[in-house]
Amino acid sequence: MKRQHHAVAVAAVTVAAAMLLTSCSSGSSDSDSSSEVVSGGTFSIAINDDPGSLSPLTGVSLVQRALVTFGYDSLAYTSADGEISPFLAESWEVTGTSIAYTLKDGITCADGTPFTAETAAANINYQADEANGTFWFGSSITADMSAAAEGNVVTITSATNNPFLLEGTGSVEMVCQAGLDDPDSLTDATNGTALYSLSSSNPGSDYVYTKRDDYTWGPDDVTSETKGLPDELEARVITDEATAANLLISGELNAASVIGADRQRLDGAGLESEGVLNPIGEMLFNERADRPTSDVRVRQALTLGLDRDSVGELVTDGNPVDSVSLVNQIPLTCVAGGPDWTLPETDLDKAGDLLDEAGYTLGSDGLRTKDGEPLTIRFLYDAGTPSHGAAAEEVQQEWNELGITTDLVAEDSAGWSTDLYQSYDWDTGFIQLAPSSPVVLSLFFLGATSEDGGYNFMGVSNPEYNALATEAFTATTADEACGLWKQAEKELIDRVDIFPLAETESPMYLNGVTLERPGTVAPTTIRMQG
Repeated sequence: MKRQHHAVAVAAVTVAAAMLLTSCSSGSSDSDSSSEVVSGGTFSIAINDDPGSLSPLTGVSLVQRALVTFGYDSLAYTSADGEISPFLAESWEVTGTSIAYTLKDGITCADGTPFTAETAAANINYQADEANGTFWFGSSITADMSAAAEGNVVTITSATNNPFLLEGTGSVEMVCQAGLDDPDSLTDATNGTALYSLSSSNPGSDYVYTKRDDYTWGPDDVTSETKGLPDELEARVITDEATAANLLISGELNAASVIGADRQRLDGAGLESEGVLNPIGEMLFNERADRPTSDVRVRQALTLGLDRDSVGELVTDGNPVDSVSLVNQIPLTCVAGGPDWTLPETDLDKAGDLLDEAGYTLGSDGLRTKDGEPLTIRFLYDAGTPSHGAAAEEVQQEWNELGITTDLVAEDSAGWSTDLYQSYDWDTGFIQLAPSSPVVLSLFFLGATSEDGGYNFMGVSNPEYNALATEAFTATTADEACGLWKQAEKELIDRVDIFPLAETESPMYLNGVTLERPGTVAPTTIRMQG
């Protein structure tokens, strides 16, 4: 059973994982598949930080999630183009409130024990318990879900209608029973059903996964004997991009994400890459009552005062891609067909009129003030993203023409945490959400603010969006739900709660290998080349 659908897998995004504050590359191309594949050897990939914990249950950082798929399988596999196919499950039956997965025969865990429908059900029930604080809770798995097993069938039931049950529950990585019984054991070991399992780890240096010899249940009939699979996967902690680029060119690395100037050397060396969307130019706004951006007229003026082409060129380092959805991570749920919204063209006159209406009048010194206070916008950007600084300076110059004073703030990780979630001392900036579904996106706009324990750190209250999002949750089909979510997304754009100025593609460069990267590297798709 395979399913191609425009509403593909729901991926969980917590606040920590949703913020993509990195730059991107000039794009990607399909890896050269003309070379003969060869079995064996080591696939070596660079990761830019130590993962700390390897637990698929609680890990939220991008590095942690990148390694989860090395040791764990899911019930269904979603490719980079959104095709859903069997993985641990050979088939499924879906209704609006339930999904029944029939497991493949002979699945075993890294510890040698059978993986059963009972274990699959235990995974879902563990994830559905809010007290466990799992990565998937609140998006793919919700508190109103429960699971039960009968024979080799696991049935997941939702107390409320959910048109994305397959897309959501099918993406959750399955942990074997011993791991569920002792979740702390998963911090520095793996216990899943994957083709590879962790064989050695040297924190701060490398993590090595070794191929099992009894694996028969991969997507597209991949087994341990499939030609071209490496014997080992090695994740090497390499924090310096120039070093990673050198190792790629020399062949000591097979894969690495390179986002800075070194990518020019890699392009020049003829290396292929696999790209994923990066909403690098997306802007969010602090809408708390004490901020100037609480006024929709100010937010509209700020966006009308920007030359999207100029800023987009800079923020993407010359590789802009027009945004077509606020959902921008694989597998891009409810993205097909394009958006219901359009972004406004630059209009300085209208921007000035809106600022006048908002009470920010232009003085003889060329600056706008209200009640004697200057209109000052505190603009955040990532200090570690090479293209953010130049783009932020362009924004500052363009807003200066409107009489706006712009405070540019180059943030590090501590600064982001303080300003966004503690002091709330910010107005806008290059601040990105990276959801894979509108359901995940809604976590940031529909619910409680971060002061009250929610994900809405912007303080947004958009009644039209809220009404449409609430209706979408009760839709009986994926088509109906996606239609409502697209209308809801338009409300966010029209009210300027979010401004997707520009996207780009973030590349993973490859040497001596082909693979699929539906968000992270899929180990069963790795093929070594001779």
